[in-house]
Amino acid sequence: MNPPRRGTPDFLLLFLTFVLVCFGLAMVFSASSMTSAYRWDDPWYFTKKQLIAVGLGSVGMFFCMNLHYTKLKKLVIPAFFAIVVLLVLVIFTSKSNGAASWFNVGKFGIQPTEFAKLIVILYLASLISNKEEKFRNFKKGLLPALVIVGFVSMLIMLQPDLGSCMILLVCSAIVIIVGGSNLKHIFLLGTGLAAISTMVITLYLLKNNASETSSSYRMNRLTSFLDPWADTSDTGYQVVQSLFAFGHGGLTGAGFGQGIQKLHYLPEAHNDFIFAIIGEEFGFIGSSLFILIFLLFIWRGILVAVRSPDLFGMVAGVGIMSIFAFQAIINIGGVTGSIPLTGVTLPFISAGGSSMMVSLVSMGILLSISREQTHKEDAKPKKRPNRFQ
Repeated sequence: MNPPRRGTPDFLLLFLTFVLVCFGLAMVFSASSMTSAYRWDDPWYFTKKQLIAVGLGSVGMFFCMNLHYTKLKKLVIPAFFAIVVLLVLVIFTSKSNGAASWFNVGKFGIQPTEFAKLIVILYLASLISNKEEKFRNFKKGLLPALVIVGFVSMLIMLQPDLGSCMILLVCSAIVIIVGGSNLKHIFLLGTGLAAISTMVITLYLLKNNASETSSSYRMNRLTSFLDPWADTSDTGYQVVQSLFAFGHGGLTGAGFGQGIQKLHYLPEAHNDFIFAIIGEEFGFIGSSLFILIFLLFIWRGILVAVRSPDLFGMVAGVGIMSIFAFQAIINIGGVTGSIPLTGVTLPFISAGGSSMMVSLVSMGILLSISREQTHKEDAKPKKRPNRFQ
């Protein structure tokens, strides 16, 4: 007997993903071509690397899109243990910019933290869906989830990577709330997160005071958003140059490829500060349009998640979209000087192979969930028209 035919993926979500990826590739080329030509005599250096990541990520996306998402439950535990091993090993690698976050594989870098965020969300979704009503019990439900999230967050902070740790904590809290945790437990969760955040910041400060090297610089850069003009040549340099980019872009922008801040003024403009290049080359109108498209993408993804036919799909989908949303908020907020800089990429747009691959795989899971919705709609019996009316 042939297995039941699944529905089609959500077209709008797939189309918006395609638009964001293509726009990201264009912006990576625009932001990096001059520096790539100067450093490596190849203006396509970073764009080629991003294209490879898009290709690998697309394979993963289509694989997950055609795999029934409930089968991921069997893969979550092995994937979780594998990522924990990688998070432990990466701590002992050589540091880059004061953080040990990468495995270098030839010319490419693998960042386990990007994969950890997705795997922890899927692990929590599997835990919640398996326990169902038992998840409302603190010892059997919330406590194991908190232990998992706390353990992985600790490993991430040992690198240290404050931005990714914040994203993991907030998105895990959203997943736990959506999963139906007891209201009293949610209050305890909020109190616990506040305590953990205070402890993390305190440890960060103590480490900063004990060292006057790169950790001190990172801490000063973290607080420089309060007054970036106080040290425009050092800790506030990137934010100030970013604001110059938005100022130069004005209302309509300087035009694609015509930005000047990427010309050795704004370091690594193709990574964390790529939104500043968007603002400079497309202006307030263009950057606002981009934000609206991204909001439409988030809204559509959440809609697909909440329409999931089961608890696992709903919780996993909401968790995945919360990662995209919160990561974009942190990136854009940092670039515009609204919140501290934490070195978080803009999903689908910033250069970064690990981020791109994980983002596309995540979308494959969402699209797999959407296929079950369209299948159920197609399976509904259609009413025959009454010819006598």
